Amino acid sequence: MRRQNKLTNDELKVIEKKISDEEAFDLFFRDCYLRNLRPATIEYYKNEFHAAKRILDKSLVECTQKDLEELIMTSKRLMKVTTINTRLRALRSLYNFLKKNKYIPSSPMKNIKLLRDRQKTIETLDNKEIEQLIRTIRKKKSFVCFRDEVILLVFLDTGVRLSELVGINVEDVRGNKIIIRQTKNLFERTVYLSEVTQEQLARYIKLRGTVNTDRLFINHDNKELKPHSIQTKFSKYGLQAGISKRVSPHTFRHTMAKRMIVAGIDAFSLMTILGHSDMTITKRYVNLWGEDIERKHNQFGALKGLKL
Repeated sequence: MRRQNKLTNDELKVIEKKISDEEAFDLFFRDCYLRNLRPATIEYYKNEFHAAKRILDKSLVECTQKDLEELIMTSKRLMKVTTINTRLRALRSLYNFLKKNKYIPSSPMKNIKLLRDRQKTIETLDNKEIEQLIRTIRKKKSFVCFRDEVILLVFLDTGVRLSELVGINVEDVRGNKIIIRQTKNLFERTVYLSEVTQEQLARYIKLRGTVNTDRLFINHDNKELKPHSIQTKFSKYGLQAGISKRVSPHTFRHTMAKRMIVAGIDAFSLMTILGHSDMTITKRYVNLWGEDIERKHNQFGALKGLKL
């Protein structure tokens, strides 16, 4: 039988240069290390790749657009939209890298968009809730409770992320400011403390004493404090204080942002303090809580002028 001038798809597979998932991962993570990505980011990629492989039961480098569409359909029955989008972002990074370096002919993510999700209300704590939380923490006179009070004050005063707070060393505290080194975008920044927080932090450092770690915040065994421990603690305090909202480090960050916006801070200064890499999230905060919105509502509210 005479051969055709054009190779079939099966014949093309014979001569195409193939790459395995293991080889693809090695190349991708080597690039991550060369770009000095955070260990947490690299771990996130690893977790998402392995989770996607489990669901697909197929090599990622052999996936097609249809395979990824099936991944989305299956995932929608198992998890939230935000979780699915987190996985899709990881896969997009992998496929873009492989396509850019010509390890695959095209990206199966090319025509796949992130799922639309409802913008949820950002919860913050009001004055009464903050005061109730402080009173709850102060009920027990212990090193751990005093430490947690200081942690709360630092969160509310500076808006630092949980990962940034646990990365603070004692030497990073310099009077009325703290140097934040373990940042999300790798740019160090300075945050500032009120007099109340300065005084309580100075007392905590004296109480902390000299231990075998440079980390500012330590546990009762004099070892560095882990993020999960802080999350668990404040969730427990929130329940004890009778607060129905989620009480977490991220809630404190939102609360700090809202209080500063209501007080009149400009968006650029807030972006710098919070360590945002661009204005997107900062603008969302300003739009939510800006005084202009409140003033316009008071001026033009639908119930204005009604005698009720």
